[in-house]
Amino acid sequence: MTLTPPTGQEVFFEMQRIGPYMKVSALDPITLVEVSVQGPANAREVDLKKLAVNKLKLAIERQKKQ
Repeated sequence: MTLTPPTGQEVFFEMQRIGPYMKVSALDPITLVEVSVQGPANAREVDLKKLAVNKLKLAIERQKKQ
Protein backbone atom coordinates (compact mmCIF):
# COMPACT_ATOMS: atom_id res chain seq x y z
CA MET A 1 0.00 0.00 0.00
CA THR A 2 1.45 3.34 -1.02
CA LEU A 3 0.74 6.89 0.03
CA THR A 4 -0.17 7.96 -3.51
CA PRO A 5 -2.54 10.95 -3.60
CA PRO A 6 -5.92 10.26 -5.21
CA THR A 7 -5.60 12.93 -7.90
CA GLY A 8 -1.87 12.46 -8.38
CA GLN A 9 -0.85 15.84 -6.95
CA GLU A 10 -0.68 16.19 -3.19
CA VAL A 11 -2.72 15.73 -0.04
CA PHE A 12 -2.77 18.08 2.93
CA PHE A 13 -2.75 16.43 6.35
CA GLU A 14 -3.64 17.74 9.78
CA MET A 15 -2.91 15.61 12.82
CA GLN A 16 -4.42 16.35 16.21
CA ARG A 17 -3.97 14.35 19.39
CA ILE A 18 -7.17 13.94 21.39
CA GLY A 19 -6.39 12.06 24.59
CA PRO A 20 -5.37 8.50 23.69
CA TYR A 21 -6.38 9.02 20.04
CA MET A 22 -4.89 10.73 17.01
CA LYS A 23 -7.24 12.40 14.56
CA VAL A 24 -5.90 12.70 11.01
CA SER A 25 -7.67 14.92 8.48
CA ALA A 26 -6.76 14.62 4.81
CA LEU A 27 -7.72 17.15 2.13
CA ASP A 28 -7.39 16.79 -1.63
CA PRO A 29 -6.79 20.34 -2.95
CA ILE A 30 -8.06 19.55 -6.45
CA THR A 31 -11.46 18.07 -5.55
CA LEU A 32 -11.71 19.83 -2.15
CA VAL A 33 -12.82 16.54 -0.58
CA GLU A 34 -11.84 16.19 3.06
CA VAL A 35 -12.01 13.14 5.31
CA SER A 36 -10.84 12.31 8.79
CA VAL A 37 -9.89 9.12 10.58
CA GLN A 38 -9.01 8.31 14.15
CA GLY A 39 -6.60 5.80 15.56
CA PRO A 40 -4.51 5.15 18.63
CA ALA A 41 -2.08 7.95 19.46
CA ASN A 42 0.79 5.45 19.56
CA ALA A 43 0.15 4.23 15.99
CA ARG A 44 2.76 5.02 13.38
CA GLU A 45 2.12 8.31 11.58
CA VAL A 46 2.53 6.71 8.16
CA ASP A 47 -0.12 4.08 8.96
CA LEU A 48 -2.66 6.71 9.98
CA LYS A 49 -1.89 8.73 6.86
CA LYS A 50 -2.33 5.64 4.65
CA LEU A 51 -5.70 5.01 6.27
CA ALA A 52 -6.72 8.62 5.63
CA VAL A 53 -5.57 8.50 1.99
CA ASN A 54 -7.51 5.29 1.38
CA LYS A 55 -10.64 6.84 2.87
CA LEU A 56 -10.05 9.95 0.76
CA LYS A 57 -9.81 7.83 -2.42
CA LEU A 58 -13.13 6.16 -1.57
CA ALA A 59 -14.78 9.52 -0.90
CA ILE A 60 -13.56 10.93 -4.23
CA GLU A 61 -14.80 7.85 -6.10
CA ARG A 62 -18.19 8.18 -4.39
CA GLN A 63 -18.34 11.84 -5.40
CA LYS A 64 -17.54 11.01 -9.03
CA LYS A 65 -20.44 8.54 -9.19
CA GLN A 66 -22.96 11.15 -8.11
